[in-house]
Amino acid sequence: MSDKEVLTPEDVKALAPLYDDVILSLKQVYDPEIPVNIYDLGLVYELNINKAHEVYIKMTFTAPNCPMADEVMAEVQHSVEDTPGVKSCQIDLTFDPVWDQSMLSDEARVALGMDPEL
Repeated sequence: MSDKEVLTPEDVKALAPLYDDVILSLKQVYDPEIPVNIYDLGLVYELNINKAHEVYIKMTFTAPNCPMADEVMAEVQHSVEDTPGVKSCQIDLTFDPVWDQSMLSDEARVALGMDPEL
């Protein structure tokens, strides 16, 4: 996927429903140790879709030594590529910045019994 591709406001508007669908697909993938999906956990750092409907995701895990990392990444790949309208999906794994609880969505905080205001 080209980093140099600039989307016009029209492109962004046209791609918005696909972004929503990809996010819904990501919300179907759960961390094997935490009963919250990877999107609400804040594990997805970057999500880009170009005009060719190629998806780029930069993501992390709650710990660098996650024993299920390969399986979760394969599930992300499969779930996103099965999203109608998506041509392909490239995933890059990063640990910069290191994940912490501040990245949890309010939904994830509630699901984990935490105060969403913190």
